[in-house]
Amino acid sequence: MKKLTLLIAGFLALISINAQSVDDIIKQYSAATNSDKLASVKTIKITGKMSAMGMEMPMVMYMKNPNKIKVTYSFNGMDMVSVFDGEKGYTMNPMMGSAEPVELTGEQLKQVQNNNAFKNELITYHKEKKVTLEGTEDVNGSPANKLKITPETGNAIYMFIDKKTGLIVKTSTVAEQMGNSMNIDSYMTDYVDTKGVIMPKKTTAMANGMEAGVITFDLIEVDIPMEDSIFKIK
Repeated sequence: MKKLTLLIAGFLALISINAQSVDDIIKQYSAATNSDKLASVKTIKITGKMSAMGMEMPMVMYMKNPNKIKVTYSFNGMDMVSVFDGEKGYTMNPMMGSAEPVELTGEQLKQVQNNNAFKNELITYHKEKKVTLEGTEDVNGSPANKLKITPETGNAIYMFIDKKTGLIVKTSTVAEQMGNSMNIDSYMTDYVDTKGVIMPKKTTAMANGMEAGVITFDLIEVDIPMEDSIFKIK
């Protein structure tokens, strides 16, 4: 009887250790990503490329704390630019037949702002009590906590936090495009630490189970001089 009691006590202790709350997971994630350190970072510049449909496009991202962001993709000698200057967002795409900047609104503006590493979606949603724990799933052979984010508008977003590292290894959502729904899964790998800034060097996007594109960061620079004029295209 004593052995059985000890066995039950040990089993309950194991459950207690393994059962993580949303708060615990966010704390682990914050520590793993040095979120406190990020607040003191002034600028981030990323040089890389996006590969999709057999094409490879060089990419440069500029970020200035707290909310300035500029993303440029180059293709056939032309630059496709999206920028948020802290107040308004603009895009310029000569491949669409116009070299004039167009102001961004709605979902397009939100997508540009979401590229900003200084804006941590998961921590923000957690503070707003919009994050719930939906169990665990294996991602690339490792167990991950599955968090569900319920934004005020749009479809739910799922983020998978690796139980060992505390880093995001996958995100999932349903996107609506031209009247069709697509399951979009993104896989983050090859995390690196650049002066305390933790980022994945590779992100692979899958649409309905098929590879849609790969973004690779070749160089991450932290706290380099960056003029505000970089974020002005109008």
